Order: sequence, then structure tokens, then C-alpha cells
Amino acid sequence: MTAEDVLEILAALEGTDVWIGGGWGVDALAGRQTRPHDDLDLLHREDREPRVLSALAGLKFAETLSWRPVRFVLTDPAGREIDLHPLRFAADGSAEQSSLTPGEPFRYPASCFVTGTIGGVEVPCLSVEQQLHFHQGYQPRERDLHDVALLRALRPKTGWHAG
Repeated sequence: MTAEDVLEILAALEGTDVWIGGGWGVDALAGRQTRPHDDLDLLHREDREPRVLSALAGLKFAETLSWRPVRFVLTDPAGREIDLHPLRFAADGSAEQSSLTPGEPFRYPASCFVTGTIGGVEVPCLSVEQQLHFHQGYQPRERDLHDVALLRALRPKTGWHAG
């Protein structure tokens, strides 16, 4: 998945409210591509899913894996993959995503929906803190270690503290 691919997909999804997560989300926060990416992780408003699917069908993406309601994957004939994560939004701008553990959704504070840059274009993505939060609780791969190190370097400095 190239930066050009990401921008093409986002252009097709204009007006549907999506945010980039995963590796491309980390690179958006860094403002540059720092490693190769196999796919594009997108979070979307669950209530706008029909519009998202219609827009992606226009780019010849079709569903190839379903772990609904947690996530699902679309693939196009060229092998590009989009990992979609449906979100349910509250009135305060926060959101929840179903998890594989009933009653324990993934939570997204309103403040985690920010912007970054891919190929010089401003794009919607998840915040440094939210990305760090989602890089916990599993055995990290080499690319995860890369992403966490980059996210820690991007973390805003909060002043001196002991420890």
C-alpha cells in the first residue's frame, strides 16, 4: 500500500468520516512514510458504513474477511487491503468499537481524532496517545516495535519529571 494508494482511497471516501489507524496512522502523525505497509487501517462511523462500502466498491474493493462487528477486510483485484473498524459515536464525540470480548468495547476519547500528513496532504488519523494505547497487550512484531519507538518520539514533551 503506497502513499498514493492511501490518498486515492481517502479521496473516494470524502464526506464519510474515516480516520487512519495502524502503521499508516503512525506515519501520518510523523508526516512521512517510515516503513512499508501491507494494508490501510481505517476507522469509520458505523452509521455511514453503506456509503463507505459503496465508495470502495467504486474502486473495485470487495469484502474478503469478516470479523463483524469488530472489523472486516476489503481487497481489490490488485491485492490492496483495507482493514475497516466500525465505530459508534456518542454525543460528546467519543466512540466505541466492538471487541471480541462482549461488554468490553474498545474506547476512543473525542480527543483522539486528529490530523496528520501523508504525501503533503492533511489526513484524519488517530492521536499519538490512542495509537500507543492500541500497541499494548500483545506480542509485538518488528514493525510494531518500530511504530512504538516512533510514537514515543512524537509524544509531546510535558516537562521534566523524576523517574
